[in-house]
Amino acid sequence: MNTLLLMFLMTGITKAQENLNREVLPVLPPPTKKYQELDARNTTPPERFEVKAPKEAPNVVVILIDDLGLGATSAFGGPINTPTMESLAQGGLRYNNFNTTSLCSPTRMAIKTGRNHHTCNTGSIMETSTAYPGNTGALTPDVAPIAETLRLNGYSTAAFGKWHETAAWETSISGPYDRWPTRQGFDKFYGFIGGETDQYAPLIFDGTKKVNPPKTDDYHFTTDMTDQAINWMKAQQSLTPDKPFFVYFSTGAVHAPHHVKKEWSDKYKGKFDKGWDAVRDQSMKDMKAEGVIPENTKLGPKPEDIKDWKALSDDERKLFARQAEVFAGFVEMTDYEIGRLVDAIEEIGELENTLIVFVAGDNGTSAEGGMVGMYNEMTYFNFVEEKVEDLLPLIDDWGMPNTFPHMAAGWAVAFDTPFTWTKQIASDFGGTRTGMIVHYPEKVKDKNGIRSQFTYATDIAPTILELADLPEPKVVNGVPQTPIEGTSFAYTFDHPDAAERHNTQYFELFGNRAIYHDGWFARTIHRAPWEMNGFPPLEDDKWDLYYVKDDFSLTNNLAKKHPEKLKELQDLFMAEAEKYNVLPIDDRVVERTNAAIAGRPDLMGDRTELKLYEGMEGMMENTFINIKNRSFSIEAKIDVPKDGANGVILSQGGRFGGWSLYMKDGVPMFTYNFLGLEKYVIKGKKPLKEGEATINFQFDYDGGGNGKGGDATLSVSDGTKSKGRIDRTQPNMFSADETADVGLDNQTPVAEGIGYGPYETKFTGKIDQVVVKISK
Repeated sequence: MNTLLLMFLMTGITKAQENLNREVLPVLPPPTKKYQELDARNTTPPERFEVKAPKEAPNVVVILIDDLGLGATSAFGGPINTPTMESLAQGGLRYNNFNTTSLCSPTRMAIKTGRNHHTCNTGSIMETSTAYPGNTGALTPDVAPIAETLRLNGYSTAAFGKWHETAAWETSISGPYDRWPTRQGFDKFYGFIGGETDQYAPLIFDGTKKVNPPKTDDYHFTTDMTDQAINWMKAQQSLTPDKPFFVYFSTGAVHAPHHVKKEWSDKYKGKFDKGWDAVRDQSMKDMKAEGVIPENTKLGPKPEDIKDWKALSDDERKLFARQAEVFAGFVEMTDYEIGRLVDAIEEIGELENTLIVFVAGDNGTSAEGGMVGMYNEMTYFNFVEEKVEDLLPLIDDWGMPNTFPHMAAGWAVAFDTPFTWTKQIASDFGGTRTGMIVHYPEKVKDKNGIRSQFTYATDIAPTILELADLPEPKVVNGVPQTPIEGTSFAYTFDHPDAAERHNTQYFELFGNRAIYHDGWFARTIHRAPWEMNGFPPLEDDKWDLYYVKDDFSLTNNLAKKHPEKLKELQDLFMAEAEKYNVLPIDDRVVERTNAAIAGRPDLMGDRTELKLYEGMEGMMENTFINIKNRSFSIEAKIDVPKDGANGVILSQGGRFGGWSLYMKDGVPMFTYNFLGLEKYVIKGKKPLKEGEATINFQFDYDGGGNGKGGDATLSVSDGTKSKGRIDRTQPNMFSADETADVGLDNQTPVAEGIGYGPYETKFTGKIDQVVVKISK
């Protein structure tokens, strides 16, 4: 083609792209040309219409680690080795005043949309959504995610890892899938939908299809998701090198369970023997030396419930030190996997033009492990207190597949240095403030710089839009948009001392609430993260006042000195709370996991019977009939082959809590697994003969409250009957992501150690149907 003609055509295409109205998405093609010619050979083919990203728009990678406080990583002066974070910080900027909502789902929604979490109907996590505006758990079409905006502007988009942004009742095969990742702007999704997963046996979806993880001895989900992200990114750039990519890389790490192989945790042998008080003191010194916190910062006092390390017993110190070693190993392994992702971006020559926003914590470090930690995190959600003497025998296996562990709350406070509180405390920076790194070689020239302007999770989306030279859309997919509520922080890149632009921000979660305004911070601590009930009335909460420009760690309460300022900020909080649908405030926590109490939709509704068929698997707890705290029955009609039947007929949950109706050596059996702590087995009398058979299991609940026991009867159509006793049942939750399955037991087995393992549970006979009935 003539060079001059080519230049003319390219100029025309460029101008056409520049003239697109990107405020209304998707961009509509121009009117189709009408032809009068009969023969196509006498015409010039029309130019193909395609929406491309603006010229020189960067690739974008948002990296989000779970449950990690400001004082944890070496990149911010903490005790845990994070060389990838350090490398990115040395080539970019560290933000020491970045804030989250203090909990996972709300922070993720704020990051992904640029709006406040209540605007996104995510006042808390998905599983505790209610019927009230601001808390319904259902993102509405007027709040388009940044991924959809980028996709409609010519980006390839992919999400890997943890999601936790889909309404709990919309996670079944019946859909709708509108709030799954691939309907929220992502071309590709590989990860888990819920709030946490077993890192050795995860519940993985590729798009909306459940897939099994690779069967390897060294399998770990964080490695798997990194492999998937690298493969997708390389393929995308190979096929469409001129098309930028957006990757949302959100690890399940380092949320409980703290699953990591000993090659990582053993790196920290002895490092935490000195205890959490000494770690806090050392971190304070190192954070000041790094310039991460001001020299005048004082160490916030520990919560009263957290004992001094020297006051602990030898057994407690031994156990707790190992818990911290495992957590630290988990963090370093995660940093290593992120390093592989960054290396891959560099390998394909895209690092210079890639904006990396690395958020080292969707909230502060988690104190949900309580005072002594947990062998099984599900005990937290079922009000079961674990004891040191029961945990010590597991110390050598901590972090391995036979544990589902969490650490003692004292470590959460230490890794949230210099603050007092932790995850869930939206009214303390220990819950909200996490480390953020921005690495973008083409635009960030102040290498290893520190920025201290107030920034918030909602600010990431508008920053991406500004750097991609894209306008905020006013209409997306035909729906007028609620304006973005965050503020771009790109202004800080070249101006370290620039006046901050995000001047006002409310915080609220489970009754803990606060307001930031022009350097002032008013707050009330309504409940601790390990407290489930017995809170004071909301109207009786005592408020504190701080001027954070001079008080980084909130240690100088000015409420008595400036009562008029406190009243002003309290009034401002109520105005913001009304504006953003924060009201009414609901301080219930675990109770709200019950849809009936919360008032949110329930897939099962008032049904008392569920008929199931072979092949139905992967049914998450919020989409399965609720047998907890009541009498129930299971009737299974099966066909037994000539050589007998083995395997699972129906199961729910897994190794760390659940139940299973199955056959072993041809004999019907039922196991109730109480949190992995106790197992109750009712065994049939004899193997079933070839042919049709009906197995009935009946559980008669004792009543008198939640989590009680009951009598169990296992009867078979051959006339045999077995009776047994189940002394304890789980009152609130079997598992975060283990499912109910017909004909097999996915992920980890409920009835481990009785002859079948996690990959050998498929029923060898034929299941005609299974009917589960519950009593009201």
